[in-house]
Amino acid sequence: MACSIEFFNTAVKAEITGWPAGINASFTRIAEQMVESGPNLGLPYTRPFGDGLFEIRAKGREGIGRAFFCTLVGRRIVILHGFIKKTQQTPAKDLKLARKRLKEVQHG
Repeated sequence: MACSIEFFNTAVKAEITGWPAGINASFTRIAEQMVESGPNLGLPYTRPFGDGLFEIRAKGREGIGRAFFCTLVGRRIVILHGFIKKTQQTPAKDLKLARKRLKEVQHG
């Protein structure tokens, strides 16, 4: 049931790898579990946002990180966007960007 994880582009990968160590370690553990078990881990690790968009919910001493992803045919998981959460709500601009990239990935 192994999946593969890829990033939308190098900027997304750089953003996430640049997260503080604790948040990055949480993201890495969740991503490794997704590769082994599939993308649907459920709360508190992943959450659906509808229309094929999901989020990884990484947490560390330094704060909270979120990474939006989608799944594609062939057991591929594409990380579309990542950010460090500063407010209770998911910022509209981050959600809008993730949805835009989701459409690009799904429709070429």
